[in-house]
Amino acid sequence: MPDDHEIIGAAIRKAHELGADVAGAVAAKELINCPSAVAEKRPGSEEDRGTYIVLGLHHDPGHPELDLWEAGRGTPGDRILGKIGKGLARWLQKEYGTSARLIPYRIGDGGIYLKDAASLAGIGRMGRNNLVLVPGYGPRVRFRAVWADLNCPDAGLAGEEDPCAGCEGACTRVCPMDAFPTGRYSRDRCMARMDADKTAGRGRIDHCRACELACPERGGRPVRLRW
Repeated sequence: MPDDHEIIGAAIRKAHELGADVAGAVAAKELINCPSAVAEKRPGSEEDRGTYIVLGLHHDPGHPELDLWEAGRGTPGDRILGKIGKGLARWLQKEYGTSARLIPYRIGDGGIYLKDAASLAGIGRMGRNNLVLVPGYGPRVRFRAVWADLNCPDAGLAGEEDPCAGCEGACTRVCPMDAFPTGRYSRDRCMARMDADKTAGRGRIDHCRACELACPERGGRPVRLRW
């Protein structure tokens, strides 16, 4: 019988087979006091055991429909990620008898801080624009996560260098909400735009992606972790 480390590695490979562009794993306990949890003053995970397998899907700017949000349905990209996650959870249960489930997207519904999880899983590094910069994809990746009853060793961060070092800050200059007034990201200013979109919009809403699309980070090979 393979050990938990081997099962996690197999699960990450399976995630790629199911359609994820990137995937990694982080111990659930690492999310409890992650940076976003500390900033928001709430636990970043309802679980203190097990592993979150983080799944990422590249949202190509040439396919903006992946990001169109609908009330009660989310986005098409998130529905694809949800399908991948549910398939992975079923596979873990069938192949290894491992309890696993797709967790909700929203933190208030029992989800986790997905950008923190992706960074802690070694998938990418948080950029100046408050988005995870993934080698080979830049910030154009969306995330979901599956919880599995497995013990996860430390994955480590994906490189130690600042991904924004030497950049002139295209993301901060194009923001229509001036969400970087001091050089640091203001979640309140950014969310004010998203909330206004939802209030004024009907049907499918095309949320602002200005900072994401302005980011020049695309170089390097897609990340491949040590699993």
